[in-house]
Amino acid sequence: LRTHFLRTKFRTMKAFIFSLLFVSFASLAQDEPAGVRFFEGTFRQAMAKAKKENKGIMFDAYTTWCGPCKVLKSKVFPNPELGAYINENYISIGVDMEAGEGPALANMYPVKGYPTILFLDASGKIKKEILGLPQGGAKELLGVAKKVK
Repeated sequence: LRTHFLRTKFRTMKAFIFSLLFVSFASLAQDEPAGVRFFEGTFRQAMAKAKKENKGIMFDAYTTWCGPCKVLKSKVFPNPELGAYINENYISIGVDMEAGEGPALANMYPVKGYPTILFLDASGKIKKEILGLPQGGAKELLGVAKKVK
């Protein structure tokens, strides 16, 4: 009886440790995305953060119906090399130009099409505008970001 009790306790403990390890590794894999990290907040808050951290702003102006915007989000922004540089030097914000604060920002920054990526200084002044999906993908966007800074 005592042996059965110890075996059951050992199995329970083994299952608990395995579960703990699995959860730990799963959370490690989700901690930091490899690509561009986007600021969660308002445009004004992003500007304040950029000023405080002495960074520029990368402003992704998109719409939900825009096909090239979806490609930019799924194929270009996840690039690790692009993410490393952008995250170090810019506060990135993505704004749906047809929802939330998007229409008001469209008055401040009238874009000619989607997607449009604006590189701004911390005060909101446009330093560089990229209209459409960069044909050279992440490599092209990285080159532009480096020249702007």
